[in-house]
Amino acid sequence: MDGLLQEDLATLSDLDEKSLLESLSERFKQNQIYTYIGDILVAINPSKYLPIYEKEVSERYKCHEKTALPPHIFAVADRAYQSMLGRLATGPRNQCIVISGESCSNRGFCGSTVESGAGKTESTKLLLRQIMELSRANSQLEQQILQVNPLLEAFGNAQTVMNNNSSRFGKYIQLRFHNSAVKGAKINEYLLEKSRVVQQDEGERNFHIFYCMLAGISQEDKEIYGLLDPTQYRYLNGRYGTEDMVHVWSEKYSEVSNAMDMVGFEEQEKVAEKSSGWLKATAGQFGVQEEELLRSLTCTMSMTRGEAIRRFHNQQQAEDARDSIAKVAYGRVFGWIVSKVNELLAPDVDLDVQLSEIGILDIFGFENFTVNRYEQICINLANEQLQYFFNHHIFLMEQKEYKEEGIEWDTIEFKDNKPILDLFLTKPFGIFSLLDEQSAFPQATDKTFVDKLNNKFKSHPHFEVVRSHNPLFTVLHYAGKVQYNGSGFLEKNRDTIPGSIRGLFINSVTPLLSVLFTATISRTGTLMPRKAKLVQTADDNFNSTRKQSVGAQFRHSLAVLMEKMFAANPHFVRCIKPNSNKQPDQVDSNIMMDQLRYNGLLETIRIRRDGFSWRPSFKEFAERYSILLLKPHLPLNKESCMSILNITELHGWKCGTSRLFFKYVHEEELARLLDRFGRAALVLQKNWRAVRCRRRYLALRAEVRRQRQVQREREEREEEARMQQLLEEETKRRQDAERENKRPASPPVPLPRMKKPQPRPRSILPGSPKAFRLAPVPRPRSKLFEATPFDNDLDVNSDLAHLVGEVGGEERAKERHTKRRKTIRWFKETQARKVVRNGAFPCWFHGMITRRQAEDFMTDKPMGCFLIRVGQSREGYTLTYRGRDRCRHYMIEMQTNGKYVILGEDRAHSSLPDLVAHHTRVGIQPFMEVLTVPCGQMCDQEPDYEELKNLMLPPSLADRGHAPWGEEPESGPDQVQACTPSVPLNPPGHERDSAALFSQSGSIAIQSCLPGAWKTADW
Repeated sequence: MDGLLQEDLATLSDLDEKSLLESLSERFKQNQIYTYIGDILVAINPSKYLPIYEKEVSERYKCHEKTALPPHIFAVADRAYQSMLGRLATGPRNQCIVISGESCSNRGFCGSTVESGAGKTESTKLLLRQIMELSRANSQLEQQILQVNPLLEAFGNAQTVMNNNSSRFGKYIQLRFHNSAVKGAKINEYLLEKSRVVQQDEGERNFHIFYCMLAGISQEDKEIYGLLDPTQYRYLNGRYGTEDMVHVWSEKYSEVSNAMDMVGFEEQEKVAEKSSGWLKATAGQFGVQEEELLRSLTCTMSMTRGEAIRRFHNQQQAEDARDSIAKVAYGRVFGWIVSKVNELLAPDVDLDVQLSEIGILDIFGFENFTVNRYEQICINLANEQLQYFFNHHIFLMEQKEYKEEGIEWDTIEFKDNKPILDLFLTKPFGIFSLLDEQSAFPQATDKTFVDKLNNKFKSHPHFEVVRSHNPLFTVLHYAGKVQYNGSGFLEKNRDTIPGSIRGLFINSVTPLLSVLFTATISRTGTLMPRKAKLVQTADDNFNSTRKQSVGAQFRHSLAVLMEKMFAANPHFVRCIKPNSNKQPDQVDSNIMMDQLRYNGLLETIRIRRDGFSWRPSFKEFAERYSILLLKPHLPLNKESCMSILNITELHGWKCGTSRLFFKYVHEEELARLLDRFGRAALVLQKNWRAVRCRRRYLALRAEVRRQRQVQREREEREEEARMQQLLEEETKRRQDAERENKRPASPPVPLPRMKKPQPRPRSILPGSPKAFRLAPVPRPRSKLFEATPFDNDLDVNSDLAHLVGEVGGEERAKERHTKRRKTIRWFKETQARKVVRNGAFPCWFHGMITRRQAEDFMTDKPMGCFLIRVGQSREGYTLTYRGRDRCRHYMIEMQTNGKYVILGEDRAHSSLPDLVAHHTRVGIQPFMEVLTVPCGQMCDQEPDYEELKNLMLPPSLADRGHAPWGEEPESGPDQVQACTPSVPLNPPGHERDSAALFSQSGSIAIQSCLPGAWKTADW
């Protein structure tokens, strides 16, 4: 049994199909759904929840050793991230993670479900989450990137016969990094299944967003937009769902809306017009004239010898025109969403900064339905490309290098799918080339296209002719035989839009639609709306792209994708389904064996067990590992490599004519040696820095003591001189008085004992041109600082810097003052009216105070007490929370769309009161702390702050905002408690700044409140 539960199948002693299937099956029954094949991860869909993705599991897989923990999807993310940074055997290099497997077929199910954690879509989410954890830099960008997936899922996923959340498009996510922190992301989308908008097969549904919108939108908005009962819509097939499903879709709609807020989408203008007529309502939504829309649907205009000829459509042609509008509009909106996401997540760095990259490919799996159409042949072509990439990287390239370098090797045979790719892509006689050729002829039909394929490829080993009255043909893919129905191939490949419809939307008064239809289309089919500046230019671009078919665009996009992947270091995740019924804890041996065979996993195990997956050149190896010899200026040649390897005690490697050959286990052993040197270097750096700081501290302390001694001696001399002078003056005065009175001089009165002069504060030195105030001693930071980012800007001007000769203090103070003034101006111009509710500040708002002042104010407050203050050096806010043993400070970020987000949270809010109200119910991550008591002030008729007193409304508005003292002002359900906040007095030098923050003339009146008044409902 222990032999069957091997975590790495490349270590199996008996290697055949039976032992491979038994090993995977036994591990699956033990809920061990992940298994290694060398450096390749195999994931089996469990179809149930497994507690293996929690926070503590994620932490264990950070910078871990492969053999120390079980196989996991988090381990793949960690290996890709560490490889990108150059911390493993190879140097820094771009990485890509390829997630592949069967998606849906008539033989079973291998799709992604929310509970599975092993499907392609779910694996992509888990990889993204772990990489964001690894690169966490306390910025909101990580949360924005994570919110992209649910947003695109809503618009690009749908329920199919075999999968409730099937991806109907492909995407390649490029994460951009500078050093170890993520700086941006880009999404590349492929082949959205637009035909699903107007037609779904039995048992399938339209895209998720339609159901979510109808379930989540308010009744008032439904009336405004003219939305009816969902069962009346043809595009939904008259089906909607149960009450439980409607509730799920409603929650999903809230998640999608929040995701758009988090990513940074602004509130778009929507043309809404109440109407009882379908055509009028549609024209109103599209921003076009009703008559023009009707004309474009029911007739076609053409010019013959300068005369306009109108040809009316029959019912079928009118329905096709209607469906064409729906498909192209949805496709353009989806492309615009992706383009907008890329714009909002673009790296905010200089162009000359070199960025590293990790790419994650989440693309539709191999599909074989009862009826396979144009979309299926494109999807399966993409999977053929991915299988070829896998074969090329694992088998072709590796075995070719063995022969070139003279390594003894028994060639491993594998199923090469290059002939299948040639069948599809060869020019000018491949399937897609012939499809483009037929699409260019107006008289060609789907039947003539299939007849041409039959004549051309009847003798091809991967093509079969189907004798039928319908346009059918069969292709023998790497994953099995698939029969395609050619009906609709030509029309979908052309994807043409009537000129009247295109012109109609270009002139739409709805800004979004006008932008979408005047946009530039790239060779890969990507929408580029920002480049469309002139309607005529955009129209020319549109017409030029129509010469390029959908198939041609898809081939170009695949070529660009393969180019990116071949230039990166790949990591493979192979998804496998255990059964066709989506049942947990069930294994269908036949289904699993089919997948193991056509994925070539048996051959993969052989080459990973016996082969050499890592093959660096002599120069690369010597540059990377010369430090192991502790010899500087080591020559980068074969002899140096041999010297390095002799001290590593590695076994099983081989040396070629120009490079070395290592097994996958050697990478980890060499990385472990480098890591030991890295830890030793950290110890040396730590101790050297400690010694340097200690010496600097001792020098500084000695200088301070010397200055104090000099100051004390000078003061003593000055005091002695002053006392001597006073004594002389008193003696002279007495002598003068005695001479005047002619009486004997009285004995001198003894002077009082001279007191020892008191030392001045240490920051005041003799000869200093200006006496600076002593900087407050900062409190130690929280041990949980990494998890709770906070504003730690203290306005400190320490004279100790002047004692050691440092300069620039005045410049820094001036810079801080400038930042403070900018923040004040930002608050007055953009935030003052947003914070105030019903004429007064909420109790928890405390203006612009320092972090230290906020903590002092919280000293005697109960746990859960909180306040919100304005950041001193940035445009934003900070929430100070009284925890069990310390105060925490959470930064509140301002999104570009005006939303408020606590740094690290995944929910955006339209206002600060909404943010506070939300976190009275939902705890703040990562400690799930709930806001309970606002840190108000004991106020009388006037606020404690001078700065708040200066914020007044005109008398007419003030009368409506105030209530007589002692009376409760009238308040509605949304009334915010008018208790004005209180904070300690401003530090010296900031009175005018603080007053300026709230001195906006004609702004807002302050309501007074009863001492300690607070109502939870007023939040």
